[in-house]
Amino acid sequence: MSEQLTNAVAELKEDEAIQMVKDMIAKGEDANMIFDSARKGMEVVGKRFADGEYFLPELIYSGEIFKAISEIVKPVMTAEAGGKKIGKVIVGTVAGDIHDIGKDIVVFMLDISGFEVYDLGVDVPVQTFVDKIKETGAPIVALSGFLTLAFDAMKDTCDAIVAAGLRDKVKIMIGGGQIDEEIKKYAGADAYGRDAMTAVALAKDWI
Repeated sequence: MSEQLTNAVAELKEDEAIQMVKDMIAKGEDANMIFDSARKGMEVVGKRFADGEYFLPELIYSGEIFKAISEIVKPVMTAEAGGKKIGKVIVGTVAGDIHDIGKDIVVFMLDISGFEVYDLGVDVPVQTFVDKIKETGAPIVALSGFLTLAFDAMKDTCDAIVAAGLRDKVKIMIGGGQIDEEIKKYAGADAYGRDAMTAVALAKDWI
């Protein structure tokens, strides 16, 4: 049924996908597998968007379907992971970018992996990141961005953290879209991640 769930998400069949998830949970199927099947559906949506088969409305709608599925599997996955918080992470999509699907997956995986996550949302001003670091004392900041214009916003955010005298107190990871080693160096981040599991691994390593 996992492949059927992937297809239902990819085809934007909301009612069918949600009912499938509820049935799978009721049967005691592995919540991590269910979540991964839905995530694979989102990857298909992302590819179709990149290829011009889907457009922004479909992208936004798929995000809503994924959020609904996440809410169903989250209690099960959180219970399996245990309730203790192991560290704090600030997450946000940088200024000028409103893509949130990748960010939301990272937030979800960090959350169920035991992190206290401060999700700042999308199009986050540079100063908001700085203020949140001061407010929470979180030692990890994750910057998300899908568009190429996000590269400068990531650099501006890292520069502002340096200017505020906080750079030695935090580790910064970046991710999304075309992010690679060169962009990491350009922005001044400590690491970049291709997917949510890399983000979790980095956070655990840094903690």
